[in-house]
Amino acid sequence: MDCPSEENLIRMALGGLTGVGPMTFDLAHRQLRVVHSGEPARIAQKLTPLNLGAVLLTSERRTEGGQWKTRFSVPKMDCPSEENLIRMALADASAVAALDFDLKDRVLTVQHGGSTQELLGRLIPLNLGAQVLDSVQSDESTAPDAEGNASEARTLKLLLAINGAMFVFELIVGLIAQSTGLIADSLDMFADAAVYGLALYAVGRAAALKMKAAHIAGWLQVVLALGALLEVVRRAVVGSEPASMLMMSIGLVALIANVTCLVLIAKKRDRGAHMTASYIFSANDVIANAGVIVAGVLVAWIVLSGARRILNLR
Repeated sequence: MDCPSEENLIRMALGGLTGVGPMTFDLAHRQLRVVHSGEPARIAQKLTPLNLGAVLLTSERRTEGGQWKTRFSVPKMDCPSEENLIRMALADASAVAALDFDLKDRVLTVQHGGSTQELLGRLIPLNLGAQVLDSVQSDESTAPDAEGNASEARTLKLLLAINGAMFVFELIVGLIAQSTGLIADSLDMFADAAVYGLALYAVGRAAALKMKAAHIAGWLQVVLALGALLEVVRRAVVGSEPASMLMMSIGLVALIANVTCLVLIAKKRDRGAHMTASYIFSANDVIANAGVIVAGVLVAWIVLSGARRILNLR
């Protein structure tokens, strides 16, 4: 066994064998370590027909219920979008304690209990080329991160307060200015406040609940987007005259608020699907605020253009 082709042969030979866990290949020393249940003779019997000269060196009994640190090579993981895909795929996996992403070297390290093959089975459908590099028993503690959860909760409370205040402020001004853009943005602020509330509820809870909070957040954004489109249609039929300067000034205030939120949540976005969803909402808000400002500029330009044409009449 001196190249990846023999490694793949061995993986195929042992892949369907029940009770086989993580496999670590040392091609330099031509050694294979297998974590498994049952007798080691079963492993040897599967390797013998490959004619690679497999010989059992040692076999030792491990304690049950231990934790593992497994490294995965993920060749196509080179940006945060792939990182988020992986986080979502592993969010409800049993006994996953921690994820560490090395985008530069494209390596994912997972602290977990249970089967490595279960994790690999979740990564393969993402088509990122995931493969197990090695898996070793770990003594690192997987106790709940009380300090991290408290910090996460403080951040979410601050974001909830900012977005709640901006929702009320933008809604009132949007109605006064007859600006669909400001009203839609205020509704998006309300959506963010609701999402941060859901995320706050999910802090320190199971990964499945965090994923459920993220899904609720996604559906909430769909509902609000449809509501904003209906408001655009209504105003197109009924008619209104938006105040461009008010749109731009309030849009700028909202942009500053949302950039602040984005900076705060960016530091916590790797702490579960609920925080990732909150980060996505904040990023969408920044884009929406920029759109409101652009809309205000266009309204002002149209008004000024009309005024110029009127003044040029002879």
